[in-house]
Amino acid sequence: DGDRVDLSNLQRQIAHGERDIGELKVDSAARAAAAINSDCVITTIPRRIAGDELTALVAGVDAVVDASDNFATHFAVNGACIAAQVPLVSGAAIRSEGQVAVFDAKSPDSPCYRCLYHDAMDGSGLNCADSGVLAPFVGVIGSLQALATVKLLAQYGEAGHGELLVIDGRTLEFRKLRLPRDPHCPACKA
Repeated sequence: DGDRVDLSNLQRQIAHGERDIGELKVDSAARAAAAINSDCVITTIPRRIAGDELTALVAGVDAVVDASDNFATHFAVNGACIAAQVPLVSGAAIRSEGQVAVFDAKSPDSPCYRCLYHDAMDGSGLNCADSGVLAPFVGVIGSLQALATVKLLAQYGEAGHGELLVIDGRTLEFRKLRLPRDPHCPACKA
């Protein structure tokens, strides 16, 4: 990510503080993670990556956690996870609504991100700057993604492959929806 910390990020991106404004987000986040656990091995890439480079990076990990804020990035990460056969833990929040899903390309019946969202969705108006987000809710979604990732990697309980957890932050209601694999999906169809 080549983005820099902005004042508008601070209410929802807790890795950054006022002293980090103007700094590369990857540097600020790496410093914050290292302050919590200095044994972490952190590799930062201060630019956007895509295509074969993204797939190669994804192939070197056990799981990918996607907390990006736009469909183009979601689709690119999804494609790399399918190509590398690496599970994807996806999360998103807008206004006071959120969702978490685990997609596993190694599982023949698991849908992928594009089975849920297709290319026609451009995300217009679906970003924090235009639509807003209830700041603490981003942490809730991130914590649920972290829990799903730990469960996936530790093979603890059910990973939730092919399910979409939908959370209403206003009412604190959780719904779990079963996601079918789209036989016409251009990303994961056989």
